[in-house]
Amino acid sequence: SNNDAAILNFALNLEYLEAQFYSFAAFGTGLPNALLTPGSASTTTQGAVTGGRQVAFTDPLVAQYAREIAQDEIAHVTFLRAQLGTAAVAQPAIDIGSTATSAFSVAAQAAKIVAAGAAFDPYASDENFLQAAFLFEDVGVTAYRGASSLLTSKVYLEAAAGILAAEAYHASIIRTVLYTKGLTTPSLRTNADAISNTRDALDGVSDFDQGISPVTIANSQAPALNGLTASNIVPTAQDGLAFGRATGNVLNILYLSSLPVAKGGFFPNGVNGSIATSATN
Repeated sequence: SNNDAAILNFALNLEYLEAQFYSFAAFGTGLPNALLTPGSASTTTQGAVTGGRQVAFTDPLVAQYAREIAQDEIAHVTFLRAQLGTAAVAQPAIDIGSTATSAFSVAAQAAKIVAAGAAFDPYASDENFLQAAFLFEDVGVTAYRGASSLLTSKVYLEAAAGILAAEAYHASIIRTVLYTKGLTTPSLRTNADAISNTRDALDGVSDFDQGISPVTIANSQAPALNGLTASNIVPTAQDGLAFGRATGNVLNILYLSSLPVAKGGFFPNGVNGSIATSATN
């Protein structure tokens, strides 16, 4: 249906962003142009990528994780474009730069990871890369969770479920590595918590988003567990389910605005397709 195509195109915009970020970080190059053009029935305009470069990883495991995720995200772009066929939107303009006014820096400034007006370079170190990835990954999971109920095609729903699972694995990798490295570098945990709070401040009055610092178990169905300390790798509600975001709330985060706008942040000219405006929060 047209509605299903609109939702998949919305997802394709997110995959363009993630794939370009990880591709540059892992390999030093962006996606081939053949994966960025509009389908023959789409009137959308292809945009360029601003910024992006290869990370000089010092931890070989983080480098391997980056390469794995990059390959998956490129595959997601390829898959969604194949599903959409001629209706696929072009890649919009994307900002993954590292200047003081880039989207990553604005987000880091809002989270107080860097000072006001200072630059945050997601490619400068393993740690910066992981924090930048953390900003994206949880948003991707909640976007697919929120949009899945809107799909009418069983084929598309199964496809979305498959991508959701992959994104959740990616998010878990990033959260686990940050949590582990946070044992010796506590700021990685507190910075992730701050990024989570910034996402929450952008996407409305709800407080579903969660950082990675340890939590104290409370209200457990197994009372003996109450009061014990646990990790928080998987951000779930009390029912153990991952939460979802509406498309408008996803765009609040990616546009870095709590207002109803049609562009900004990581998408300077907005996303392509009919679902393009953030929510009022």
